[in-house]
Amino acid sequence: MANTSSAKKMVRKIATRTARTRHQRSRMRSSIRLVEEAIASGSKDDATSALRAAQPLIAKAGRKGLVHKRAASRKVSRLAKRVAAIS
Repeated sequence: MANTSSAKKMVRKIATRTARTRHQRSRMRSSIRLVEEAIASGSKDDATSALRAAQPLIAKAGRKGLVHKRAASRKVSRLAKRVAAIS
């Protein structure tokens, strides 16, 4: 357990940061799942709109360091490729 006042403050800051990170990561994963579900249903319009909503969340996660920026780029690229393949 934290003994010093600075250590106690760091515990509070870490808890806040963890909650924020968990929320952002959850939103990103949920948006990716929505795109994948739209792809599975075969609806190009739904998949396109879901991808358009997911792209900024994935890019932001890459900028903030929740996922590596190249991994974020790769996720967007692969989703876009799958959406484009729907005929």
